Amino acid sequence: MASPANVSAREESDGEGSSQYPSGELRRPKFEYFGWVYHLGVNKIGHEFCHLRFLFIRGKYVEMYKRDPHENPGIKPLRRGVVGHNLMVEELGRRRVNNGDIYALRFYNRLDESKKGEIACSSAGEARKWIEAFDQAKQQAEYDILRRGSAIDKLNMEPEINLDGHRHRVRRYTHGLRKLIRIGQGPETLLRQSSGLVVNDRSDGHLEPDCDAIEAHKWKCVCTINGIRIFEDVANTKGGNGVLVKSVGIVNASVDTVFEVLLSLEPSVRYEWDMLTSDLELVESLDGHYDVLYGTYDPKFFTWWNSKRDFVFSRQWFRGQDGTYTILQFPAVHKKQPPQSGYQRTKINPSSWEIRSLRASTSSESASCLLTHMLEIKSSSWCSWKKDHGFKLENSIPFALLCQVAGLKEYIGANPALTLKSLTTVIDSKSSDSSVSSAEYEDTGVADEFYDAITAGLSDDDDEDTDDDVEVNQKDQKVKLKNVSWAIASLTLKRTSAPDVNKELDSTVPSVPIHPSQFHGSLRQGRDDNDTNCWTSPDGMGFMIRGKTYLKDNCKVRGGDPLLKLIAVDWIKNENSIDKVALRPFCVVQSEAGKKLPFILVVNLQIPARPNYNMVFYYAADRPVNRSSLLGKFVEGNELFRDSRFKLIPSIVKGYWMVKRAVGTKACLLGKAVTCRYLRQDNFLEIDVDIASSSVARSVVGLVLGYVTSLVVDLAILVEAKEEAELPEYLLGVVRLNCIKLDSAVESLVVFDAFCNSFSGHLPAELESVKVLSLAGNYFSWQAPSESGSSKSLEFFHLAGNFLNGGIPSELGNLQTVSDMEIGYDSCQGDIP
Repeated sequence: MASPANVSAREESDGEGSSQYPSGELRRPKFEYFGWVYHLGVNKIGHEFCHLRFLFIRGKYVEMYKRDPHENPGIKPLRRGVVGHNLMVEELGRRRVNNGDIYALRFYNRLDESKKGEIACSSAGEARKWIEAFDQAKQQAEYDILRRGSAIDKLNMEPEINLDGHRHRVRRYTHGLRKLIRIGQGPETLLRQSSGLVVNDRSDGHLEPDCDAIEAHKWKCVCTINGIRIFEDVANTKGGNGVLVKSVGIVNASVDTVFEVLLSLEPSVRYEWDMLTSDLELVESLDGHYDVLYGTYDPKFFTWWNSKRDFVFSRQWFRGQDGTYTILQFPAVHKKQPPQSGYQRTKINPSSWEIRSLRASTSSESASCLLTHMLEIKSSSWCSWKKDHGFKLENSIPFALLCQVAGLKEYIGANPALTLKSLTTVIDSKSSDSSVSSAEYEDTGVADEFYDAITAGLSDDDDEDTDDDVEVNQKDQKVKLKNVSWAIASLTLKRTSAPDVNKELDSTVPSVPIHPSQFHGSLRQGRDDNDTNCWTSPDGMGFMIRGKTYLKDNCKVRGGDPLLKLIAVDWIKNENSIDKVALRPFCVVQSEAGKKLPFILVVNLQIPARPNYNMVFYYAADRPVNRSSLLGKFVEGNELFRDSRFKLIPSIVKGYWMVKRAVGTKACLLGKAVTCRYLRQDNFLEIDVDIASSSVARSVVGLVLGYVTSLVVDLAILVEAKEEAELPEYLLGVVRLNCIKLDSAVESLVVFDAFCNSFSGHLPAELESVKVLSLAGNYFSWQAPSESGSSKSLEFFHLAGNFLNGGIPSELGNLQTVSDMEIGYDSCQGDIP
């Protein structure tokens, strides 16, 4: 099954040649995106459905049709809704439906994940373009909020959103024109099963330089063959036992096309370019980004031994925010594929693929990408070939794997249909009379959000529809999404960027001395970089960030010393992920020394596993944050602004090379990749990063946890600078994690024994993970907050010898796990809950 998404985007100006409000404020053109997708879900009788639908996005609104409204004027939408600021879009990856592959997207409200819905496309590239379309819709909603307060009611915005806060830069587009953008080939491809690959157009995105962290690899070209270059890593800092080699070639096709060819299991396709792993079959698909494959090959081209070979390997893939695809391949063992009679089981070398888009010139007729295949070869075999060329590398399996780049390059070059690039069509704004105007749609007063609209109960027409009534116009041209794109620039390694402390922090207030000895987290600080199971504070020279002239020449510079000082790290495990760490009684923030600090940034990485882990970093400032600075806008701003600016740069300094490839060295806007929750109180801002909210992030973290005891990881956090006045960027904080042991994580508070002290006031509310709570012999009173009855782990609750009188609060009746509650020597009366 294939499902190309016919997305079109139309750009509208709000007046005839007028681009400004009377006040001089720039108008933002409204975009329209539309196209064919699959709507996935479960109907009212519990059956799964997969319906062909025409999706239409107008500004911040969305409609779903049974037919194309351009060809059927006056048709009413099946569903309609609004794209709210809490809408999150997650790539669920590839699914197998009716012997065909589709790529699913999930929509959900980050504050209420019960509100959700799914659509599917024919390729990962088209799914990516729909993500861009919904991101554009969220930007439109955000712009409307900033422009007029009435939009708040329509989008059900939280009351704490500050409409007078940061205004996102308004992009300038051609005024008086509408721009038609179409993705995919139309529903005719949806209605037939085809063994051919769908041709995808290329969408320009925001391209960062090759990496945002300095890597230790030193690549040396050792030979060129069949139009590709083969490199060897000559550095001495490899994490594996073998030699790292890679083959690199330029393929004249989009990254999406190359990705589809690599993932295809069709023999008719793989026989054309793959001489080793062309006979593959799917063993198990674990999720949309991970599967297990079984393959066979005849070794007669590699050795005199004639026994046929078979192998099993796992394949994991994901796409970065810059559009780069990474595919990891590991040897595997699977119970469904034991060794077969007549075959000798062998292992395929661990390898990785990287598909990175190359920015094409404006006169170029085709897209192109850089294809890299990296694998690990036994040192003995590689050294034998280098010393004695009588050892025929070309007769080895590693060589066959390296030459897959050349085979794929030639295959795509021999199939012009795979290298087509769509053309951009610009039409007059008055030529689309068949479409409903955005103003007409806004007058309907739709208040439902998009996930509500696509999960609403099916109408009778919707239940009874068939896929036979969809017609297509094959003459529609496909074009790429127009977006701001950045060229890849050279890196200026000799320059560094240091924060302007007087600009970011309040220079009128005396600094407060920060003594690290006053702060203690559960993970200890290391003595030096050779220490293990600890953290240290490196400088920021290993990271590349935007320089002063970045908007002009895309030049990045080395990061300098961070603005904030890392004072402690907590390494916690618990049955459930922990939110609001800064409010817990024994947290660094709640200590006497912590309360005296002007500002603390708490970054809480919630790591999904069994049990769940929390890695919490505490960064402190010696002076209050300047509210007018970029950091001040981030700290005091709304969630929209924070999500669009909070950035993390990872770097595996030491460890297995496959883990390095999985993690990468690219900066990531966390608010757009995973769900982030923010807590701003008193002298701190806490950021809870829910890694489990993204299937891709879960998969990568799962791989990292398997090697974590041998990894040295550097992490840098910063606020992304997008305006010239905000440049150069600076690092907020840096941390190095040295070979962390999972069993060293401490359990969150389990026993709280405050027997016979002088505590007073109300009973504490933070009882989520406490099993034993002893408050006997103090001066507590009733009026327990409602949260006190929400604990699911409390077993022993001792309150004897306090000033408890009157009736026992009914909230304590919810403590169903409590087996021992003592309230002796008090003056309680009434019923027991």
